Amino acid sequence: MFLYLSKILPLFFYPLGLASVSLIVALVTLRKRPRIATIAISISLAVLLLSSNAWVAKYMVRSLEWQNIPTAQIPNAEAIVVLGGATKSAIWPRPTVDLSEPGDRVIYAAQLYFQKKAPIIILSGGRIDWRGSGSPESADMATILTSIGVPAEALIQEPDSLNTYENAVNVRKILEERQIKKVLLITSAMHTPRSLKIFQRQGIDVIPTPTDFIVSQADLQELVSSPKAAILNLLPDTNNLNQFTSALKEYLGYFVYALRGWL
Repeated sequence: MFLYLSKILPLFFYPLGLASVSLIVALVTLRKRPRIATIAISISLAVLLLSSNAWVAKYMVRSLEWQNIPTAQIPNAEAIVVLGGATKSAIWPRPTVDLSEPGDRVIYAAQLYFQKKAPIIILSGGRIDWRGSGSPESADMATILTSIGVPAEALIQEPDSLNTYENAVNVRKILEERQIKKVLLITSAMHTPRSLKIFQRQGIDVIPTPTDFIVSQADLQELVSSPKAAILNLLPDTNNLNQFTSALKEYLGYFVYALRGWL
């Protein structure tokens, strides 16, 4: 039930959901309470304009992504841990497993393995049954990794986790069984601050190795590159809205996980 509610309830706090609720209120109150309807429409407009401009979205994302900038030389460890959320199962018409936007996680894991940063890769992630069918994310990641040359014997699959807390708990059990002390944790840069806290709370000696950075230094420089650019980046854009929503999701997740004592 927690998993279901954790996916549904935050929708009402995200910009699109909040704007939709405000517009529904406006529609219901338009005839008998026009003042309330006007306020609701104003709230909806303000939320969408604020969250869909590049200035707000990119700095919101940066506030998360730049917390754990990787060092120039990634240290060696005993294992690489990759969190799920980066694949789409081979369901028709896909001919094979596809990488989604955070698919950099899988590629980065292969790169670090080939650089001999760790001898094994632990793939953590299941598949929520009411969010589409398919193989566990751990199996999908294994399919990609073996197809690019990572030997199957170097992969350990953990197919039961359905959220980041379960990732940490289930990976800790694997580490204890194999007496592994230090790991590299690979996930998206925006997801790293929360993931790092959760894994550390489980007593795991973890080195953050984020990837899938959305905001670069060049992106921020573009905002102020010229007066025209500064103005244009204030205009609504669906990509900015998506970035803002993703960052807000992380902050809400951090708050909820803190309340449950998982951080």
